[in-house]
Amino acid sequence: MGKLRGTRRGAALVMGAALAISGLAGCAKDDTGATTADGVKLVEAGKLTTCTHLPYSPFQSKDGSGNVVGFDVDLVDLAAKKLGVTQKIVDTPFEGIKSGADLNSGKCDVAAAGMTITDARKEVLDFSTPYFDATQALVVPVGKPYKTLADLAGKRLGVQGATTGEDYVKAQVAQQGLKIEVVSYKDLGAEQQALATGQIEAAVGDLPVWNEYVKANPGKVVVAGGFDTGEQYGFAVKKGGDPKLLAAINDALAAARADGSYDTIYEKWIGAKPAS
Repeated sequence: MGKLRGTRRGAALVMGAALAISGLAGCAKDDTGATTADGVKLVEAGKLTTCTHLPYSPFQSKDGSGNVVGFDVDLVDLAAKKLGVTQKIVDTPFEGIKSGADLNSGKCDVAAAGMTITDARKEVLDFSTPYFDATQALVVPVGKPYKTLADLAGKRLGVQGATTGEDYVKAQVAQQGLKIEVVSYKDLGAEQQALATGQIEAAVGDLPVWNEYVKANPGKVVVAGGFDTGEQYGFAVKKGGDPKLLAAINDALAAARADGSYDTIYEKWIGAKPAS
């Protein structure tokens, strides 16, 4: 009885040691596999994992086959190619992107979500060099007379929550003392649906995104006005994270501007060549 117990104990110790060694070997393999030849650490071996929030066409949305495509997607693909990996896209709420939570938790390596660079976001994210100059648009149903925010006194105006468009509208309403009911929606699709069904009289959001919607809904809505807020989009990585990753993204953007591929991607998705 005692001998059998000892044999089992010995076997268990040997098995435990073997498993421990195997586990250590596995960890070492994973750590090595998640590092590129350039020494950039990634959350998944062979993948540049991107957090985004769908839909936000023309920056990112699904095509007829269910693939995520768009302006941001093509630009991040350039960075992935530079690193010798492929891009993997994760759809996640925008709040987790802009707060840095998704990057901090290891959900992704980079955030690409048509995201404006702001001082507040710089506190929790490290941004790439700007890759897009953005303006806000006022969109109304065809036939409506609204051209400015002041024209919407006593009306309901839609915005996408947790965005700079929402911040801008609320600030203007407060500063000008406008009697406008600002309605925030969780995503762009909900805001567009509200406009289409008459729940709101007008909507504010990024111009390129609403241009896409106008084109897809001819005779339904128009861009009635705009606001030059001086915004620029940037890709983001974990605050204080791997500087080599941020450098690779910036190098890819710089190379794209130099060799003309940025202009090609811009014309493909935005429609007008950027000013030189």
